[in-house]
Amino acid sequence: MNAQSPSAEPAHSDRYPSRGALKAQLLPRVDPVVYSTRSEDAPLLPEQIEQYERDGFLILEDIFDRAEMIAYQEEMEELLKQRVADETGEVITEQGSRDVRSIFRIHETSGVFREMAADSRITGVVRYLLNDEVYIHQSRLNYKPGFRGKEFYWHSDFETWHVEDGMPAMRALSVSITLTANDDNNGPLMLIPESHKNFAVCEGVTPENHFQISLKKQQYGVPDDQCLSELVERGGIVAARCEPGSVIIFDCNTMHGSNSNITPHPRSNAFFVYNAMSNRLQSPFCGRAPRPEYISARENIAPLAVTAPNTGTELNPVAK
Repeated sequence: MNAQSPSAEPAHSDRYPSRGALKAQLLPRVDPVVYSTRSEDAPLLPEQIEQYERDGFLILEDIFDRAEMIAYQEEMEELLKQRVADETGEVITEQGSRDVRSIFRIHETSGVFREMAADSRITGVVRYLLNDEVYIHQSRLNYKPGFRGKEFYWHSDFETWHVEDGMPAMRALSVSITLTANDDNNGPLMLIPESHKNFAVCEGVTPENHFQISLKKQQYGVPDDQCLSELVERGGIVAARCEPGSVIIFDCNTMHGSNSNITPHPRSNAFFVYNAMSNRLQSPFCGRAPRPEYISARENIAPLAVTAPNTGTELNPVAK
């Protein structure tokens, strides 16, 4: 697809306009948060469903056992060794250093993380919340090394996925699996409860190839101070403190970020974005060319096969 002028109007309706001519503001969400109806066989307890709908995130502890975590940690270190000199662009380093910040597309390049992404302990919850077959929109390992791991500034993922990738609706969510301890000091994920109920319009015009800069330090698609202050005043801030093997599930529009890590203790998570098959990408709403496939999948999209824990055996699709 050829790049368009940033002022060009996309051919499809934009229910969540951002950047461009609009001033920073909070718009009401017009999509559901939980797409399924309540049922006795739901993979979450009623109070967990209510918490996710209210706060926009849910923390599930001790989902993966110690033996599984050892295997995942070994695979994480192996990928770091293999990909540190990668020239494809899929390995993102910290600004100003060669420390690895993220490795993308791990569900395709690693059999270990492919099984993790399809594990029914995760996908059962994901498909229930989205009430659809799902595919992996994006996957990556987030490394936050000790001493020099940089922050991820406050942002709603949906704003970028909508504007730069063409994701139509808020029918996607993120799953972060803690591979190391995430504590108060080493830059844990921070979330703003209830922030998913509003769409934060961001100012500025998206530059060409914005991803080359934003994956190191985001400058566009960042909410202004007033919007952030309003969201924090309403919902506060929660730090997702977790031991290895925990799962943090958060709505695509939940405002989140993390501080830098100046401790000796690294903080690393596996990160998967699940998008509903009915919410496949359109052309970007910013009028720019789509971001690369390893950042936002749009080609050869197929429903994710769901597998049984520890076996990789494919399970039958979950009935809606």
